[in-house]
Amino acid sequence: MSTDKNKEAEVKEDKLDVLFRMQAGLDKYIRDKRGLDYTKSEWVCKKALALMVELGEVVEEAKYKWWKNPTEIDDAKLKEEIVDVLHFFLGMCIDSGMTSDELFDIYLKKNKENYDRQNGLSAKTGYEL
Repeated sequence: MSTDKNKEAEVKEDKLDVLFRMQAGLDKYIRDKRGLDYTKSEWVCKKALALMVELGEVVEEAKYKWWKNPTEIDDAKLKEEIVDVLHFFLGMCIDSGMTSDELFDIYLKKNKENYDRQNGLSAKTGYEL
């Protein structure tokens, strides 16, 4: 017999799946509305460039200029810029044909490899402590 919590968990959609679906919808809306038609390569490059610009905005919001008098970081603006980075990252994933499941699986493998490198257990050397 399932409880209300179990039913709620069964109905809840994976958050990464939701983000992928929402980003795909936004990208399609913008492409259709603006009549944009680029190749996969062009889209990935455009999203990568936009992502780099947004990362620059993250750095600006994080007050990286050590040569200036320090000021408070506006956490809301900083988080908004980080979400902008996520928008373009997700768009790059989608444009390259990657699904949320693939992103998750590839991340898990790479995360393990990164630990292995730090612990001298990888075929790649030069990372171990």
